[in-house]
Amino acid sequence: MKILDRYILKSFTSTLLTVFAILYFIFILQGVWLFISELAGKDLDIIVIVKFLLFYSPKMVPLVLPLSVLLSSIMTFGNFAEHYEFAAMKASGISLQRAMRPLSIFICGLALISFWFANDVIPKAEYKFINLRREIIHTKPAMAIAAGQFNDMGNTNIKVDKKTGDKGQNLDNVTIHVKSNSGYENEAVIRSTNGILHSSEDSNILQLQLFDGNYYKEVAPKTAKERETRPFLKVNYKIYTMNMDLAQLNQNDGNPETISNTYHMLDVRELNYTIDSLQKVLVNDKVSNTDNLTLRMNNMYIINKDKEEVTTLEVAPDDLLEEFGEKKLQVLNAAKEYISNISFNTENNDAMVLNSIKKLNDHYLALYDKFVIAFSCFLMFYIGAPLGAIIRKGGLGLPMVFAVIIFITYHFINTFGKKVAQEDGMPPFLGAWIGPLILSPLAIFLTYKATRDNGDINFGSAIYPVIDGYQFIKWKIKRYFQASKVKARRRKHK
Repeated sequence: MKILDRYILKSFTSTLLTVFAILYFIFILQGVWLFISELAGKDLDIIVIVKFLLFYSPKMVPLVLPLSVLLSSIMTFGNFAEHYEFAAMKASGISLQRAMRPLSIFICGLALISFWFANDVIPKAEYKFINLRREIIHTKPAMAIAAGQFNDMGNTNIKVDKKTGDKGQNLDNVTIHVKSNSGYENEAVIRSTNGILHSSEDSNILQLQLFDGNYYKEVAPKTAKERETRPFLKVNYKIYTMNMDLAQLNQNDGNPETISNTYHMLDVRELNYTIDSLQKVLVNDKVSNTDNLTLRMNNMYIINKDKEEVTTLEVAPDDLLEEFGEKKLQVLNAAKEYISNISFNTENNDAMVLNSIKKLNDHYLALYDKFVIAFSCFLMFYIGAPLGAIIRKGGLGLPMVFAVIIFITYHFINTFGKKVAQEDGMPPFLGAWIGPLILSPLAIFLTYKATRDNGDINFGSAIYPVIDGYQFIKWKIKRYFQASKVKARRRKHK
């Protein structure tokens, strides 16, 4: 490898690692804030917290890696252009295309690694992450209840003063508020001196046994006089057992589909097998629904009075209803009910087919995403590298502005395409690849302009007014604080 290639590769990789580490840390912090309610105040071991974040963090790579490649490319090639290193290369007969060659090989290897990571590491990490969350609840049921505060558990609020035991299953001084059906008022209050939590690994039900307590429940008054006395029911008990559903605590990000749908935990081979099975099921459902509807629509018969047999009605007479006489209304009601049943069954069948199509589209999107992640490394590099050479700015100022704008646009287009594809508004292939397809012409255009030394692109006319405005606002704020300090000094002397 030549000295120049090593220098370019070293400059890019060092910047990439630094940017990736910073952005990865920021995205992990976002995950900590997302799950702070599950981690804080529940006496979790530091090892459990580290495993929790370790299994959560791989899913951030598809977001962090393309942005890191884009920003690193702009910063590296912007520094080369700003410090006239590209001018020295061109004077020596080395073009931008030749300078990008070692990094192109490096990006090719990075794309292969990202595909392997998306295909092998992320599905396994997602599987372990979800199972770890369930294990925390099942093996340590007290983790669902934090001491010293009210904990929302569906239609109940539970507060305990102290937890003891190796798993925190022993509770002292328990107070439970049972909500009404409306969810805005307390229907009953349960007090107990102590209690014990029980759970099973095969069930989402958390069992709470309470000892030596009271049960208070408001009684609906029947008269105005009873309403003034505010009657209630009080029951003393020795043992009281409650069952609470922990299904809501097992949901990821408040979305039950993220656990019920397992396409995020499958690799390419498993996705292809599952997609083939789902397609066969979808075809069979469509054929079955069509046959059922055809059979019901053709199931119209008329009695032949002469031959006393049932034959299919081919042509209805004009005065068909008149033949039924007094049963005309009964026949109309029966026909209306029959049509209503057919319409109801058709709508249900369409809804079932649509759900099957959405599930199939989700698996297609998960399959295409593994390839999109790899291609996005190439895309962001061939946008960032020529863009950095064109704007001739390094550092974290202007490159960060361009990187954020381009990546937000790319991420928005991708998210929009996936949502539309999930609802069967466009083919899953187009929904997954719509972002790269839209930004690929930009990469080709910028690479063409940069390699041809064409300076027709003038970003200064759009960016410099923004920078000047920022400097002006900064100057005004500084002058304001300086004037405030002068006034404060004058008041102090007076």
